[in-house]
Amino acid sequence: MARLNTSWGEGFILVGFSDWPQLELILFIFISISYSLTLLGNTTIIILSQLDPRLHTPMYFFLSHLSFLDLCYTTSTVPQLLVNLSGLDHTISHGGCVAQLFISLALGSTECVLLVVMAFDRYAAVCRPLHYRTIMHTLLCHILAIASWLGGLVNSLIQTGLMMAMPLCGHRLNHFFCEMPVLLKLACEDTGGTEVKMFVARAVILVFPAVLILGSYAHIGRVVLKVKSMAGRRKALGTCGSHLVVVSLFYGSAIYTYLQPKGSYSENEGKFVALFYTIITPMLNPLVYTLRNKDVKGALWKFLQYGRESG
Repeated sequence: MARLNTSWGEGFILVGFSDWPQLELILFIFISISYSLTLLGNTTIIILSQLDPRLHTPMYFFLSHLSFLDLCYTTSTVPQLLVNLSGLDHTISHGGCVAQLFISLALGSTECVLLVVMAFDRYAAVCRPLHYRTIMHTLLCHILAIASWLGGLVNSLIQTGLMMAMPLCGHRLNHFFCEMPVLLKLACEDTGGTEVKMFVARAVILVFPAVLILGSYAHIGRVVLKVKSMAGRRKALGTCGSHLVVVSLFYGSAIYTYLQPKGSYSENEGKFVALFYTIITPMLNPLVYTLRNKDVKGALWKFLQYGRESG
């Protein structure tokens, strides 16, 4: 236990992308632009969802939660990464590392549950259109949103607690933030029992939601294929296709990272894969959900016109 206190107490060095100095400037520019677009896009969705009455629907209620999640998630990692890439500081304190681990796990786990809720909302809209308003009433929407946040927090508490109970050797993290698979690499004792518990927790929060989402879209696909109108098919596919794109990007990269055995996890590959769910997916979410959405385009145009008239 002394080794644990010493290792965590000294803080950590985040190697980041210093192994590829020729990429640091390119990554700094790319990530700065991506982060700015993430802030702008997700903030816009939250504001429009609150201001425009046409967007006061379950779909946009959950989408605003997803946007807020993405804002928090990127902010928990990207500023540290930009400082790292600039070469100013590669260290992170014990408290900062624990906080970053807990927050990123909580937000990532919450998004896993929230994407299931959004899939259920699309299932109700496509497969039960006549009863949609009755099923997705306001109270249920709030309950599902709260359950998503609580589920993420509980999962993060479990995994962070188990991680902090593990003895660590060393303080050099070959990553750009304090992420679970990299910290597990520093474990200096046979912690098979603890690792199994953590793996089960990760599998539950990743695999179970993914199966539920696939099941929802299997039902949606069956219903869409029965629609005789080509316009109706396109509308249903357009509504659900964007969600599937987000799910594929998020779950694909997360499952690759978190469900690999510790021995086969590559830290160098993990850094680049982590860019997908910490930077690229949050940046793309606003575009994927709104690019072909007439309601959001109309709300944005109305908002911009109001701004011009006020100016």
